[in-house]
Amino acid sequence: MSDNPLQYLDIPRTDPEKSPVAERVHHFREIYGHYNKKGATEQAGRCISCGVPFCEWKCPVYNHIPAWLDLLAEGNLFEAAEMSHKTNSLPEICGRICPQDRLCEGACTLNDGLGAVSIGNIERYITDEALRQGWRPDMTGVKSTNKRVAIVGAGPAGLAAADILVRNGVQPVVYDKYPLIGGLLTFGIPPFKLEKQVVDTRRQILMEMGVEFKLGIEIGKDMPFGALLNDYDTVFLGMGAYTSVSGNMPGEDLSGVHEALPFLIGNIHRELLLPGAAEKFVDMRNKRVVVLGGGDTAMDCNRTSIRQGARAVVCTYRRDEGSLQGSKRDYVASRDEGVSFEFNAQPLEIVGSNKVEGVKIITTRLGPKDERGRQVTENVEGTERVLEADAVVIAFGFRPSPAPWFADYGIDLLDSNLVKVARNPHTPFQTTNEKVFAGGDMVHGADLVVTAVFEGREAARGILNYLEVQ
Repeated sequence: MSDNPLQYLDIPRTDPEKSPVAERVHHFREIYGHYNKKGATEQAGRCISCGVPFCEWKCPVYNHIPAWLDLLAEGNLFEAAEMSHKTNSLPEICGRICPQDRLCEGACTLNDGLGAVSIGNIERYITDEALRQGWRPDMTGVKSTNKRVAIVGAGPAGLAAADILVRNGVQPVVYDKYPLIGGLLTFGIPPFKLEKQVVDTRRQILMEMGVEFKLGIEIGKDMPFGALLNDYDTVFLGMGAYTSVSGNMPGEDLSGVHEALPFLIGNIHRELLLPGAAEKFVDMRNKRVVVLGGGDTAMDCNRTSIRQGARAVVCTYRRDEGSLQGSKRDYVASRDEGVSFEFNAQPLEIVGSNKVEGVKIITTRLGPKDERGRQVTENVEGTERVLEADAVVIAFGFRPSPAPWFADYGIDLLDSNLVKVARNPHTPFQTTNEKVFAGGDMVHGADLVVTAVFEGREAARGILNYLEVQ
Protein backbone atom coordinates (compact mmCIF):
# COMPACT_ATOMS: atom_id res chain seq x y z
CA MET A 1 0.00 0.00 0.00
CA SER A 2 1.11 3.60 -0.54
CA ASP A 3 2.92 5.30 2.35
CA ASN A 4 0.30 8.03 2.09
CA PRO A 5 -3.13 6.56 2.93
CA LEU A 6 -4.75 9.79 1.72
CA GLN A 7 -3.09 9.71 -1.70
CA TYR A 8 -6.51 9.65 -3.33
CA LEU A 9 -7.01 13.22 -2.04
CA ASP A 10 -3.67 14.51 -3.29
CA ILE A 11 -3.67 12.74 -6.67
CA PRO A 12 -6.80 12.93 -8.80
CA ARG A 13 -7.86 10.15 -11.11
CA THR A 14 -5.98 10.54 -14.36
CA ASP A 15 -6.53 8.33 -17.38
CA PRO A 16 -4.03 7.82 -20.20
CA GLU A 17 -4.41 10.32 -23.00
CA LYS A 18 -6.69 9.53 -25.91
CA SER A 19 -5.82 10.16 -29.54
CA PRO A 20 -7.41 13.42 -30.74
CA VAL A 21 -10.73 12.85 -32.47
CA ALA A 22 -9.59 14.50 -35.69
CA GLU A 23 -6.75 11.96 -35.87
CA ARG A 24 -8.32 8.75 -34.60
CA VAL A 25 -11.34 8.73 -36.91
CA HIS A 26 -8.94 8.04 -39.78
CA HIS A 27 -7.39 4.88 -38.38
CA PHE A 28 -8.31 1.64 -36.61
CA ARG A 29 -5.57 1.65 -33.95
CA GLU A 30 -6.39 1.72 -30.23
CA ILE A 31 -7.34 5.23 -29.17
CA TYR A 32 -6.12 5.03 -25.57
CA GLY A 33 -2.52 5.61 -24.60
CA HIS A 34 -0.58 3.86 -21.83
CA TYR A 35 0.55 4.83 -18.38
CA ASN A 36 4.24 5.15 -17.71
CA LYS A 37 5.62 3.55 -14.55
CA LYS A 38 5.15 6.66 -12.42
CA GLY A 39 1.60 7.24 -13.63
CA ALA A 40 0.55 3.62 -13.10
CA THR A 41 2.00 3.35 -9.58
CA GLU A 42 0.51 6.70 -8.52
CA GLN A 43 -2.92 5.76 -9.80
CA ALA A 44 -2.71 2.33 -8.15
CA GLY A 45 -1.73 4.02 -4.91
CA ARG A 46 -5.08 5.86 -4.86
CA CYS A 47 -6.75 2.59 -3.81
CA ILE A 48 -7.80 2.75 -0.15
CA SER A 49 -7.97 -1.07 0.24
CA CYS A 50 -11.53 -1.07 1.51
CA GLY A 51 -12.41 -3.51 4.26
CA VAL A 52 -15.26 -4.56 1.96
CA PRO A 53 -13.87 -4.53 -1.61
CA PHE A 54 -17.00 -3.75 -3.62
CA CYS A 55 -14.88 -3.71 -6.80
CA GLU A 56 -14.13 -7.43 -6.36
CA TRP A 57 -17.76 -8.29 -5.73
CA LYS A 58 -18.85 -6.50 -8.90
CA CYS A 59 -16.20 -8.20 -11.06
CA PRO A 60 -17.54 -11.32 -12.84
CA VAL A 61 -14.24 -13.18 -12.24
CA TYR A 62 -13.86 -11.81 -8.69
CA ASN A 63 -10.45 -10.28 -9.38
CA HIS A 64 -8.30 -9.59 -6.31
CA ILE A 65 -8.22 -5.95 -7.36
CA PRO A 66 -6.96 -4.21 -4.19
CA ALA A 67 -4.24 -6.86 -3.86
CA TRP A 68 -2.72 -6.28 -7.29
CA LEU A 69 -3.15 -2.53 -7.00
CA ASP A 70 -1.17 -2.60 -3.77
CA LEU A 71 1.53 -4.79 -5.30
CA LEU A 72 1.94 -2.39 -8.20
CA ALA A 73 1.96 0.65 -5.93
CA GLU A 74 4.79 -1.03 -3.98
CA GLY A 75 6.76 -1.55 -7.20
CA ASN A 76 6.18 -5.32 -7.41
CA LEU A 77 5.11 -5.54 -11.07
CA PHE A 78 5.72 -9.26 -11.63
CA GLU A 79 3.92 -10.17 -8.41
CA ALA A 80 1.01 -8.00 -9.50
CA ALA A 81 0.89 -9.85 -12.83
CA GLU A 82 0.88 -13.21 -11.05
CA MET A 83 -1.92 -12.04 -8.75
CA SER A 84 -3.96 -10.72 -11.67
CA HIS A 85 -3.70 -14.05 -13.48
CA LYS A 86 -4.93 -16.00 -10.45
CA THR A 87 -8.50 -15.03 -11.31
CA ASN A 88 -8.39 -13.84 -14.92
CA SER A 89 -6.92 -15.65 -17.91
CA LEU A 90 -7.10 -12.57 -20.18
CA PRO A 91 -6.45 -9.52 -17.97
CA GLU A 92 -4.84 -7.38 -20.66
CA ILE A 93 -7.92 -7.92 -22.85
CA CYS A 94 -10.50 -7.38 -20.11
CA GLY A 95 -8.62 -4.24 -19.07
CA ARG A 96 -9.25 -2.88 -22.55
CA ILE A 97 -12.82 -3.91 -23.29
CA CYS A 98 -14.68 -4.49 -20.02
CA PRO A 99 -17.29 -1.81 -19.19
CA GLN A 100 -15.52 -0.91 -15.97
CA ASP A 101 -17.86 2.04 -15.44
CA ARG A 102 -20.69 -0.36 -14.58
CA LEU A 103 -18.54 -3.08 -13.01
CA CYS A 104 -15.46 -2.65 -10.81
CA GLU A 105 -14.97 1.11 -11.19
CA GLY A 106 -18.68 1.74 -10.85
CA ALA A 107 -18.55 0.02 -7.45
CA CYS A 108 -15.34 1.74 -6.30
CA THR A 109 -15.74 3.57 -2.98
CA LEU A 110 -13.98 6.61 -4.46
CA ASN A 111 -16.52 6.79 -7.29
CA ASP A 112 -18.65 9.01 -5.06
CA GLY A 113 -17.16 12.38 -5.95
CA LEU A 114 -13.43 11.60 -5.82
CA GLY A 115 -12.98 9.64 -9.03
CA ALA A 116 -12.85 5.84 -9.06
CA VAL A 117 -9.47 4.15 -9.18
CA SER A 118 -8.65 3.62 -12.89
CA ILE A 119 -8.77 -0.16 -12.50
CA GLY A 120 -9.12 -1.05 -16.18
CA ASN A 121 -6.19 1.00 -17.41
CA ILE A 122 -4.01 -0.27 -14.55
CA GLU A 123 -5.03 -3.86 -15.29
CA ARG A 124 -3.85 -3.69 -18.87
CA TYR A 125 -0.68 -1.82 -17.85
CA ILE A 126 0.28 -4.59 -15.43
CA THR A 127 0.16 -7.38 -18.02
CA ASP A 128 1.44 -5.34 -20.97
CA GLU A 129 4.44 -4.04 -19.04
CA ALA A 130 5.18 -7.32 -17.25
CA LEU A 131 5.24 -9.19 -20.56
CA ARG A 132 7.43 -6.49 -22.10
CA GLN A 133 9.90 -6.92 -19.23
CA GLY A 134 9.99 -10.69 -19.66
CA TRP A 135 7.43 -11.99 -17.17
CA ARG A 136 5.77 -15.28 -18.08
CA PRO A 137 3.22 -17.41 -16.19
CA ASP A 138 4.89 -19.59 -13.61
CA MET A 139 4.63 -23.21 -14.80
CA THR A 140 7.24 -24.62 -12.45
CA GLY A 141 5.97 -27.62 -10.60
CA VAL A 142 3.31 -28.50 -13.19
CA LYS A 143 3.36 -32.25 -13.82
CA SER A 144 1.71 -33.95 -16.76
CA THR A 145 -1.38 -36.02 -15.97
CA ASN A 146 -1.34 -37.62 -19.45
CA LYS A 147 -4.90 -36.36 -19.92
CA ARG A 148 -5.97 -34.56 -23.09
CA VAL A 149 -8.96 -32.25 -23.54
CA ALA A 150 -10.29 -30.99 -26.86
CA ILE A 151 -11.59 -27.43 -26.81
CA VAL A 152 -13.96 -26.37 -29.59
CA GLY A 153 -13.77 -22.60 -29.98
CA ALA A 154 -10.78 -20.31 -29.43
CA GLY A 155 -12.84 -17.47 -27.99
CA PRO A 156 -12.55 -16.17 -24.42
CA ALA A 157 -14.30 -19.18 -22.82
CA GLY A 158 -12.12 -21.68 -24.68
CA LEU A 159 -8.91 -19.77 -23.99
CA ALA A 160 -9.75 -19.46 -20.29
CA ALA A 161 -10.48 -23.17 -20.04
CA ALA A 162 -7.20 -23.97 -21.79
CA ASP A 163 -5.30 -21.73 -19.36
CA ILE A 164 -6.64 -23.52 -16.28
CA LEU A 165 -6.24 -27.00 -17.74
CA VAL A 166 -2.63 -26.55 -18.85
CA ARG A 167 -1.70 -25.11 -15.45
CA ASN A 168 -2.95 -28.37 -13.93
CA GLY A 169 -1.01 -30.73 -16.20
CA VAL A 170 -3.81 -31.44 -18.69
CA GLN A 171 -3.03 -31.05 -22.39
CA PRO A 172 -5.55 -28.72 -24.09
CA VAL A 173 -5.91 -28.87 -27.87
CA VAL A 174 -7.97 -25.95 -29.16
CA TYR A 175 -9.90 -26.19 -32.44
CA ASP A 176 -11.38 -23.20 -34.23
CA LYS A 177 -12.84 -22.62 -37.69
CA TYR A 178 -11.05 -19.28 -38.04
CA PRO A 179 -7.36 -18.95 -39.00
CA LEU A 180 -6.66 -16.87 -35.88
CA ILE A 181 -7.57 -17.36 -32.24
CA GLY A 182 -9.87 -15.08 -30.27
CA GLY A 183 -13.30 -15.62 -31.78
CA LEU A 184 -15.13 -12.32 -31.49
CA LEU A 185 -12.09 -10.86 -29.68
CA THR A 186 -10.39 -10.96 -33.05
CA PHE A 187 -13.20 -10.87 -35.59
CA GLY A 188 -15.98 -8.95 -33.83
CA ILE A 189 -14.34 -6.30 -31.62
CA PRO A 190 -12.79 -3.54 -33.74
CA PRO A 191 -9.06 -2.86 -33.48
CA PHE A 192 -9.63 0.64 -32.10
CA LYS A 193 -10.78 -1.11 -28.90
CA LEU A 194 -8.50 -4.15 -29.06
CA GLU A 195 -5.54 -4.31 -31.42
CA LYS A 196 -5.12 -7.84 -32.69
CA GLN A 197 -1.45 -8.03 -31.73
CA VAL A 198 -2.66 -8.17 -28.13
CA VAL A 199 -4.63 -11.35 -28.87
CA ASP A 200 -1.73 -12.83 -30.82
CA THR A 201 0.60 -12.18 -27.88
CA ARG A 202 -1.79 -14.12 -25.65
CA ARG A 203 -1.68 -16.96 -28.18
CA GLN A 204 2.11 -17.06 -27.95
CA ILE A 205 1.94 -17.12 -24.14
CA LEU A 206 -0.55 -19.99 -24.15
CA MET A 207 1.56 -21.95 -26.63
CA GLU A 208 4.64 -21.46 -24.44
CA MET A 209 2.58 -22.84 -21.55
CA GLY A 210 1.78 -25.96 -23.59
CA VAL A 211 -1.57 -25.21 -25.25
CA GLU A 212 -1.88 -26.58 -28.80
CA PHE A 213 -3.97 -24.82 -31.46
CA LYS A 214 -5.50 -26.42 -34.54
CA LEU A 215 -6.98 -23.56 -36.53
CA GLY A 216 -9.01 -23.44 -39.72
CA ILE A 217 -10.86 -26.62 -38.71
CA GLU A 218 -14.63 -26.51 -38.27
CA ILE A 219 -15.86 -29.34 -36.08
CA GLY A 220 -18.86 -31.03 -37.63
CA LYS A 221 -17.70 -30.07 -41.12
CA ASP A 222 -13.95 -30.62 -41.47
CA MET A 223 -13.82 -33.14 -38.61
CA PRO A 224 -16.65 -35.11 -36.97
CA PHE A 225 -17.35 -34.36 -33.33
CA GLY A 226 -17.26 -38.08 -32.64
CA ALA A 227 -13.53 -38.09 -33.43
CA LEU A 228 -12.94 -35.73 -30.51
CA LEU A 229 -14.96 -37.91 -28.15
CA ASN A 230 -12.91 -40.92 -29.22
CA ASP A 231 -9.49 -39.27 -29.12
CA TYR A 232 -9.73 -37.10 -26.00
CA ASP A 233 -10.58 -37.66 -22.36
CA THR A 234 -13.06 -34.78 -22.33
CA VAL A 235 -14.35 -32.06 -24.66
CA PHE A 236 -15.14 -28.42 -23.84
CA LEU A 237 -17.47 -26.42 -26.10
CA GLY A 238 -17.02 -22.66 -26.26
CA MET A 239 -18.61 -21.85 -29.60
CA GLY A 240 -20.26 -18.54 -28.77
CA ALA A 241 -23.53 -17.02 -29.99
CA TYR A 242 -23.48 -15.84 -33.59
CA THR A 243 -27.14 -15.73 -34.69
CA SER A 244 -28.20 -12.11 -35.15
CA VAL A 245 -31.45 -10.94 -33.56
CA SER A 246 -33.83 -9.74 -36.25
CA GLY A 247 -36.06 -6.71 -35.89
CA ASN A 248 -38.85 -8.58 -37.71
CA MET A 249 -39.77 -5.44 -39.61
CA PRO A 250 -40.57 -4.84 -43.27
CA GLY A 251 -37.63 -4.00 -45.51
CA GLU A 252 -34.92 -6.02 -43.78
CA ASP A 253 -34.26 -7.84 -47.06
CA LEU A 254 -33.54 -4.66 -49.02
CA SER A 255 -30.13 -4.07 -50.57
CA GLY A 256 -28.04 -2.01 -48.18
CA VAL A 257 -29.32 -3.68 -45.00
CA HIS A 258 -26.56 -5.44 -43.09
CA GLU A 259 -26.31 -7.49 -39.91
CA ALA A 260 -23.83 -6.11 -37.41
CA LEU A 261 -21.54 -9.10 -37.09
CA PRO A 262 -20.88 -9.74 -40.80
CA PHE A 263 -20.25 -6.00 -41.18
CA LEU A 264 -17.66 -5.99 -38.38
CA ILE A 265 -16.09 -9.29 -39.46
CA GLY A 266 -15.73 -8.04 -43.03
CA ASN A 267 -14.01 -4.87 -41.89
CA ILE A 268 -11.54 -6.78 -39.70
CA HIS A 269 -10.75 -9.20 -42.54
CA ARG A 270 -9.82 -6.16 -44.61
CA GLU A 271 -7.73 -4.60 -41.83
CA LEU A 272 -5.85 -7.88 -41.30
CA LEU A 273 -5.49 -8.54 -45.05
CA LEU A 274 -7.02 -12.00 -44.68
CA PRO A 275 -8.11 -14.18 -47.61
CA GLY A 276 -11.62 -13.40 -48.83
CA ALA A 277 -11.54 -9.87 -47.40
CA ALA A 278 -12.78 -8.23 -50.60
CA GLU A 279 -15.91 -10.39 -50.70
CA LYS A 280 -16.71 -9.84 -47.01
CA PHE A 281 -16.04 -6.10 -46.84
CA VAL A 282 -19.01 -3.70 -46.58
CA ASP A 283 -17.93 -0.18 -47.51
CA MET A 284 -19.77 2.74 -45.88
CA ARG A 285 -17.74 5.48 -47.56
CA ASN A 286 -19.86 8.55 -48.41
CA LYS A 287 -23.05 6.82 -47.21
CA ARG A 288 -25.71 7.95 -44.77
CA VAL A 289 -25.66 5.11 -42.25
CA VAL A 290 -28.35 4.31 -39.69
CA VAL A 291 -27.38 1.86 -36.93
CA LEU A 292 -30.25 0.23 -35.05
CA GLY A 293 -29.48 -0.67 -31.43
CA GLY A 294 -27.93 0.76 -28.29
CA GLY A 295 -25.46 -1.86 -27.06
CA ASP A 296 -21.71 -2.27 -27.40
CA THR A 297 -22.05 -3.87 -30.83
CA ALA A 298 -24.04 -0.89 -32.09
CA MET A 299 -21.30 1.45 -30.83
CA ASP A 300 -18.69 -0.66 -32.64
CA CYS A 301 -20.72 -0.37 -35.86
CA ASN A 302 -21.08 3.40 -35.37
CA ARG A 303 -17.38 3.96 -34.95
CA THR A 304 -16.38 1.55 -37.73
CA SER A 305 -18.68 3.39 -40.15
CA ILE A 306 -17.14 6.72 -39.16
CA ARG A 307 -13.64 5.38 -39.84
CA GLN A 308 -14.70 4.02 -43.21
CA GLY A 309 -15.66 7.56 -44.23
CA ALA A 310 -19.45 7.53 -43.89
CA ARG A 311 -21.08 10.85 -44.75
CA ALA A 312 -23.23 10.66 -41.62
CA VAL A 313 -24.00 8.07 -38.94
CA VAL A 314 -27.21 8.05 -36.89
CA CYS A 315 -27.79 5.52 -34.10
CA THR A 316 -31.34 4.82 -32.91
CA TYR A 317 -32.28 3.40 -29.50
CA ARG A 318 -35.82 2.73 -28.28
CA ARG A 319 -35.12 3.88 -24.73
CA ASP A 320 -33.59 7.03 -23.26
CA GLU A 321 -29.90 7.85 -22.94
CA GLY A 322 -29.78 6.76 -19.31
CA SER A 323 -31.02 3.28 -20.23
CA LEU A 324 -28.13 2.41 -22.54
CA GLN A 325 -26.93 -1.11 -21.71
CA GLY A 326 -23.44 -0.88 -23.15
CA SER A 327 -20.25 0.82 -22.07
CA LYS A 328 -20.62 4.52 -21.35
CA ARG A 329 -17.05 4.94 -22.56
CA ASP A 330 -17.93 3.59 -26.01
CA TYR A 331 -21.08 5.72 -26.19
CA VAL A 332 -19.11 8.87 -25.37
CA ALA A 333 -16.46 7.92 -27.93
CA SER A 334 -19.16 7.41 -30.59
CA ARG A 335 -20.66 10.81 -29.84
CA ASP A 336 -17.27 12.51 -29.81
CA GLU A 337 -16.39 10.96 -33.16
CA GLY A 338 -19.45 12.44 -34.87
CA VAL A 339 -22.28 9.93 -34.40
CA SER A 340 -25.77 11.41 -33.92
CA PHE A 341 -28.19 9.63 -31.57
CA GLU A 342 -31.95 9.30 -31.78
CA PHE A 343 -33.16 8.19 -28.35
CA ASN A 344 -36.70 7.03 -27.62
CA ALA A 345 -36.94 5.97 -31.25
CA GLN A 346 -38.41 2.61 -32.26
CA PRO A 347 -37.74 1.48 -35.85
CA LEU A 348 -40.92 0.36 -37.59
CA GLU A 349 -39.82 -0.27 -41.16
CA ILE A 350 -36.84 -0.02 -43.46
CA VAL A 351 -38.14 1.85 -46.46
CA GLY A 352 -37.09 1.74 -50.09
CA SER A 353 -37.98 0.16 -53.42
CA ASN A 354 -35.01 -1.94 -54.52
CA LYS A 355 -32.54 -0.57 -51.99
CA VAL A 356 -32.52 1.24 -48.67
CA GLU A 357 -33.81 4.80 -48.72
CA GLY A 358 -34.55 5.32 -45.05
CA VAL A 359 -35.82 4.00 -41.73
CA LYS A 360 -39.30 4.82 -40.42
CA ILE A 361 -39.18 5.40 -36.67
CA ILE A 362 -41.73 6.29 -34.02
CA THR A 363 -41.16 8.14 -30.76
CA THR A 364 -41.42 6.04 -27.60
CA ARG A 365 -41.92 6.68 -23.92
CA LEU A 366 -41.18 4.50 -20.92
CA GLY A 367 -44.20 2.76 -19.43
CA PRO A 368 -44.83 0.29 -16.57
CA LYS A 369 -42.20 -2.16 -15.42
CA ASP A 370 -42.15 -5.72 -16.76
CA GLU A 371 -41.58 -8.92 -14.75
CA ARG A 372 -37.83 -8.20 -14.71
CA GLY A 373 -38.39 -4.77 -13.22
CA ARG A 374 -37.47 -2.87 -16.38
CA GLN A 375 -39.79 -0.28 -17.85
CA VAL A 376 -41.36 -1.29 -21.14
CA THR A 377 -41.46 1.10 -24.07
CA GLU A 378 -44.71 2.44 -25.49
CA ASN A 379 -45.11 4.00 -28.94
CA VAL A 380 -46.47 7.54 -29.11
CA GLU A 381 -49.14 7.69 -31.80
CA GLY A 382 -48.70 10.20 -34.60
CA THR A 383 -44.93 10.64 -34.18
CA GLU A 384 -43.74 8.56 -37.15
CA ARG A 385 -40.98 10.00 -39.33
CA VAL A 386 -38.30 8.75 -41.71
CA LEU A 387 -34.54 8.96 -41.26
CA GLU A 388 -32.88 9.06 -44.67
CA ALA A 389 -30.30 6.33 -45.19
CA ASP A 390 -28.17 4.66 -47.83
CA ALA A 391 -27.23 1.78 -45.50
CA VAL A 392 -28.70 0.26 -42.35
CA VAL A 393 -26.89 -1.90 -39.78
CA ILE A 394 -29.04 -4.04 -37.49
CA ALA A 395 -27.36 -4.42 -34.10
CA PHE A 396 -30.05 -5.85 -31.82
CA GLY A 397 -27.80 -8.51 -30.30
CA PHE A 398 -27.12 -12.20 -30.77
CA ARG A 399 -28.73 -15.52 -29.97
CA PRO A 400 -27.13 -18.95 -29.53
CA SER A 401 -26.03 -20.89 -32.60
CA PRO A 402 -26.39 -24.55 -31.57
CA ALA A 403 -24.69 -26.98 -33.95
CA PRO A 404 -27.03 -29.43 -35.72
CA TRP A 405 -24.98 -32.37 -34.40
CA PHE A 406 -25.57 -31.62 -30.71
CA ALA A 407 -28.59 -33.94 -30.55
CA ASP A 408 -26.59 -36.79 -32.13
CA TYR A 409 -24.30 -36.79 -29.09
CA GLY A 410 -26.85 -36.27 -26.33
CA ILE A 411 -26.08 -32.57 -25.79
CA ASP A 412 -29.44 -31.15 -24.73
CA LEU A 413 -30.64 -27.57 -25.18
CA LEU A 414 -32.98 -25.38 -23.19
CA ASP A 415 -36.04 -23.86 -24.86
CA SER A 416 -33.94 -20.77 -25.49
CA ASN A 417 -31.44 -22.87 -27.51
CA LEU A 418 -28.82 -22.36 -24.82
CA VAL A 419 -26.83 -25.47 -23.96
CA LYS A 420 -28.13 -27.14 -20.81
CA VAL A 421 -25.36 -27.54 -18.22
CA ALA A 422 -25.04 -28.67 -14.61
CA ARG A 423 -24.69 -26.02 -11.93
CA ASN A 424 -23.43 -28.31 -9.17
CA PRO A 425 -20.20 -27.37 -7.37
CA HIS A 426 -18.30 -30.55 -8.30
CA THR A 427 -18.67 -30.63 -12.10
CA PRO A 428 -20.04 -27.23 -13.07
CA PHE A 429 -20.85 -26.66 -16.75
CA GLN A 430 -21.09 -30.37 -17.55
CA THR A 431 -23.63 -30.98 -20.33
CA THR A 432 -26.10 -33.85 -20.54
CA ASN A 433 -23.30 -35.81 -22.21
CA GLU A 434 -21.09 -36.42 -19.18
CA LYS A 435 -17.94 -36.29 -21.28
CA VAL A 436 -18.76 -32.84 -22.67
CA PHE A 437 -18.58 -29.49 -20.87
CA ALA A 438 -19.60 -26.08 -22.22
CA GLY A 439 -19.38 -22.42 -21.25
CA GLY A 440 -19.59 -18.85 -22.49
CA ASP A 441 -22.25 -17.28 -24.67
CA MET A 442 -23.64 -20.62 -25.86
CA VAL A 443 -24.54 -21.39 -22.23
CA HIS A 444 -25.13 -17.96 -20.71
CA GLY A 445 -26.38 -16.04 -23.75
CA ALA A 446 -24.56 -13.16 -25.43
CA ASP A 447 -22.77 -11.33 -22.64
CA LEU A 448 -19.49 -9.76 -21.62
CA VAL A 449 -16.10 -11.23 -22.48
CA VAL A 450 -15.26 -11.41 -18.78
CA THR A 451 -18.37 -13.53 -18.15
CA ALA A 452 -17.19 -16.01 -20.78
CA VAL A 453 -13.74 -16.06 -19.15
CA PHE A 454 -15.30 -16.91 -15.80
CA GLU A 455 -17.40 -19.73 -17.23
CA GLY A 456 -14.46 -21.19 -19.16
CA ARG A 457 -12.39 -21.25 -15.99
CA GLU A 458 -15.22 -22.78 -13.95
CA ALA A 459 -15.86 -25.41 -16.60
CA ALA A 460 -12.16 -26.31 -16.55
CA ARG A 461 -12.42 -26.79 -12.80
CA GLY A 462 -15.32 -29.14 -13.41
CA ILE A 463 -13.30 -31.02 -16.00
CA LEU A 464 -10.41 -31.45 -13.58
CA ASN A 465 -12.81 -32.92 -11.01
CA TYR A 466 -14.39 -35.17 -13.61
CA LEU A 467 -10.95 -36.44 -14.67
CA GLU A 468 -9.95 -36.79 -11.01
CA VAL A 469 -6.63 -35.03 -11.51
CA GLN A 470 -6.90 -32.36 -8.79
